[in-house]
Amino acid sequence: MAVAPVDEALTLAELTRDPYPIYRRMRSETPIIRVPAANRIFLTKARHTRMVKDDPELFSSDDPVTPMRRAFQAHTLMRKDGELHRRERMAMQPAFSPKVVKTDWAGLYTKIASEYLDRLPRGETVDLFTALCGPVAARILAHILGLDEVSDADMQRWSQVLIDGAGNFGFADEPFERSDAANAEMNAVFDRIVPRHRAEPNNSALSVMVNASNPIPMSQIYSNIKIAIGGGINEPRDALATIIYGLLTNPDQLEEVRRQEAWGDAFEEGVRWVAPIQASSRRATRDLQIDGIDIPEGVTLMTIQASANRDEDLYENGEVYDVFRKKVPHQAFGNGPHHCAGAQISRRTVGEIMLPMLFDRFPAMKLERPEDVVWSGFGFRGPLNLPVTLA
Repeated sequence: MAVAPVDEALTLAELTRDPYPIYRRMRSETPIIRVPAANRIFLTKARHTRMVKDDPELFSSDDPVTPMRRAFQAHTLMRKDGELHRRERMAMQPAFSPKVVKTDWAGLYTKIASEYLDRLPRGETVDLFTALCGPVAARILAHILGLDEVSDADMQRWSQVLIDGAGNFGFADEPFERSDAANAEMNAVFDRIVPRHRAEPNNSALSVMVNASNPIPMSQIYSNIKIAIGGGINEPRDALATIIYGLLTNPDQLEEVRRQEAWGDAFEEGVRWVAPIQASSRRATRDLQIDGIDIPEGVTLMTIQASANRDEDLYENGEVYDVFRKKVPHQAFGNGPHHCAGAQISRRTVGEIMLPMLFDRFPAMKLERPEDVVWSGFGFRGPLNLPVTLA
């Protein structure tokens, strides 16, 4: 019997601080490894993470030891399989369809981006993470979800509290206390907004779901909106901040991106380099083996897409940001039935709109001290600040 090796010493704090050297070592020495601190077996190679995500029959999303159920006070669509997952996912999918993005959201994205860029003071050093990346992601998502009246601050706070709870693999009390309070706030706001959406239907996710001819239960409508808040702010926020950092610390690449208008390539490389959503969980539905390692039924696996996106089997010098590297599909948005529903919206808002507008508005902006940027996160990762001089 070939059991997975165990790393008893590795802590969640180490993974939160900087997981990449740890993943690089794991890919080389122990690509399948049990990490007791996370109560999971880590899969760090791209071929393994993709295989697991692509086979929901063998690897279920219904993880019984996930902190997500506690954080969201619900068994969410993220932890469901098959028809149960599909029905809830499709319930709000009309709000994200290419047609609705074109007719309802595309012009709004550009208007919001312009308004938030107008607020930035030229000639000053500004933390773009707090002044731009977070607020613009929050405002765009608020409109898509039908929560227009909710402030940027509340959207961002709810998102972070839900993320902290969903990533609370040590099941500490304090993150769940904060997520309980946030859930109560969100439920009260949704209760207040739903009657307006019933009276005045529109293409926002909340309106689409409550006005459906065969709606999913209201409790699941609420959990769907919460899932979108949890992932729909941090992903474009962290992607935008990461890409700005990558381009400003590689001025030759920035010049070539401008010349070719290769903003989409800059986006894809940014989310490959530092995946905003770093890891996902799956449960083995029967006894099986992965590359000779026994995986007992019921064991929870963690697919580390952050590691898969730097796998030496696929990426040369994967540790560096290189917009013009050989194109290889990444796993930043997942794959299989749980592929990120908001991927195309993120590509449009960040890659097609925000990046070219920002660098056009401030063509000489500089990141004077890259070493001052603080990166953090295990389940979700990105910079916590981005002090840029705007010019």
